[in-house]
Amino acid sequence: MKVSDLVEIVAAEADLSNADTRKVIDAVVEAMTQAAIRGEEVTLPNFGKFKVRDVPAREGRNPATGATIQIAASRKLGFTPAKALKDALNGGK
Repeated sequence: MKVSDLVEIVAAEADLSNADTRKVIDAVVEAMTQAAIRGEEVTLPNFGKFKVRDVPAREGRNPATGATIQIAASRKLGFTPAKALKDALNGGK
């Protein structure tokens, strides 16, 4: 699904214009991005949680040459689906 598809669906459900809906979606994404930057967990009820996790530095291999390389530490954004979403994906079981 593209953002334009999401905008159309939400606009129809919420009885808003596409332009207003796009502003709302952009604001939600920006708020979630800023929360992730601060290391905060973002929970969307019945959908899931987005949580930042730290990945330590490690040794890896260059697949082209086989040489050992150092992979820097980084922060990743993980997603854990809510039970309601998992149930919906599995046919309501």
